[in-house]
Amino acid sequence: MADKKEKENLKNKGKAEENAENTQNAEKTENTQNIENAESKNNEPAAEPEKNELEKAKEENAALNDKYLRLCAEYDNFKKRTVREKEAIYIDAAADAIKELLPVMDNLARAMDSISDKDNDVYKGIEMVYKQTEDIFKKLGVCETKAVGEEFNPELHNAVMHIEDENVTENTVVEEFQKGYTYKDKVLRYSMVKVAN
Repeated sequence: MADKKEKENLKNKGKAEENAENTQNAEKTENTQNIENAESKNNEPAAEPEKNELEKAKEENAALNDKYLRLCAEYDNFKKRTVREKEAIYIDAAADAIKELLPVMDNLARAMDSISDKDNDVYKGIEMVYKQTEDIFKKLGVCETKAVGEEFNPELHNAVMHIEDENVTENTVVEEFQKGYTYKDKVLRYSMVKVAN
């Protein structure tokens, strides 16, 4: 009897070991399948986020590049606008200063006209100052507006008198009362003129 019990115990032990082995094998197989499934699942979704991240990075790069190009264009426009504004400010400031000197030129011309003796030293001194001022104006780009004998131009001339004269063509300037000046295509002062009708 003891032998039978021993045999049964051994059989039970063997079955238990076999069952344990089968369970372990089944668990290993299941684990292997789970790992393979997990890897296949991980591989597929992992590719998508990488693509999405790459596309996002490309879009972000394109947006930053666009922003950079716009910023460069804005800066270039700003530089050009600043240069134009500086030039305009300089021209306006120079024009304002020159306008203040025009009456001085007029008075020098009147002084020369009032002296009858052209050999007089006073006349020669005034004439020298007048010519020097005229030369400075030319260097700065200030030009006298042509008037007498020219066709009347309302953008350059200011007609204060009209006369009827058949010897002169219509709309022609016959006399200038005050000289006009321009500076870099900007009228500093209109010529005050008499026009024939």
